[in-house]
Amino acid sequence: MIATNPIDVLQALIRCPSVTPAEGGALDVLTELLEPLGFDVQRMTAKAEGTPDIENLYARTGKSGPHLMFAGHSDVVPVGAASDWTVEPFSGEVRDGMLYGRGAVDMKGGIACFIAAYARLVAKSGAPDGSVSLLITGDEEGPAINGTIKLLQWAAERGERWDACLVGEPTNPDELGDMIKIGRRGSISGFVTVHGVQGHVAYPHLADNPLRAVSAMTQALMYPPLDQGTENFPPTNLEVTNIDTGNTATNVVPAKGRFDFNVRFNDLWTADTIRDELLRRLDIAARNQELRPGRDPIRYDITWSERPSHVFLTRDDALIQSLSKAVETVTGRIPKLSTTGGTSDARFIKDYCPVVEFGLVGQTMHMVDERVAVSDLETLTVIYETFLEQWFEHANA
Repeated sequence: MIATNPIDVLQALIRCPSVTPAEGGALDVLTELLEPLGFDVQRMTAKAEGTPDIENLYARTGKSGPHLMFAGHSDVVPVGAASDWTVEPFSGEVRDGMLYGRGAVDMKGGIACFIAAYARLVAKSGAPDGSVSLLITGDEEGPAINGTIKLLQWAAERGERWDACLVGEPTNPDELGDMIKIGRRGSISGFVTVHGVQGHVAYPHLADNPLRAVSAMTQALMYPPLDQGTENFPPTNLEVTNIDTGNTATNVVPAKGRFDFNVRFNDLWTADTIRDELLRRLDIAARNQELRPGRDPIRYDITWSERPSHVFLTRDDALIQSLSKAVETVTGRIPKLSTTGGTSDARFIKDYCPVVEFGLVGQTMHMVDERVAVSDLETLTVIYETFLEQWFEHANA
């Protein structure tokens, strides 16, 4: 296995079945690659009651600043039915210019390209004037309890400080060079139980149907729109994701109705203020008598997701420009600076240093026959190498 060849590195990683929470040998492969490049590699196992233990890796080379972190995850999602794949999911097979395997895109490919980029930089001009670290978790695709958040805390307690971070998640919708993520929307989920009175549908005056209230309350959450978006973020969006009564009879009014929702919010809100606004809307709907004339206000309970994701926007011009310039130099494209998509571990890293995200094209992530173009692996490696050169040049100026 040659560290400067991203194909070799990625194949070795894919052949490790590191489905969350299993380490699968992926961290062993990384250790074997990083130590000869001068990295001090440390393994850290995080634990929490009721969750599986997770092995994580932190590696650093260099003793002084400026200090650049690369962050990613070695765990992957399950393959589903292996018989649906046209190749063995953990083979790393190359066919017709594509490298197949679970994790090829999300996100062992990004890790492989960064290691190859650093190895090439060292071979060409020596180690950069500063420090480089890799923070690799095994819990990004899982509950994210024993992964990046604890690994960051562990490293910070040992005196680690970072000036900037690149996360290698797949960020490009169609072609390499399309998009850099410079922030993420916040996310919070709510779980509402509406209380009614069970009864016979033929005697509605003796019952109180909670689904009438559910209809009014879900409508109140979604309309009017929460905002129109901001300069850097799209409009806040709420989606109702589940409605259920547990009732299987068509002639029974259910005693309870439940609905769940998730909202992705922009920088006009915090987790607290969006929660307050949604509660205000629910309370107004609960007092509305139009659907339930003569009834008492709706009785409901609500619980919230334990750990909301907070909105953030990176404003480090040197970091963003170094990466944007590297992408444009290699691909000829000017990448869009975006805050779209779901959450990532960048939401934890932003509390320690400025963070941006750039990686492979994400079209096949989590899919059957997940795959990456071999040419994209080479291109991303060159982008990362160029970025390393430019970031350290600027940071040391």
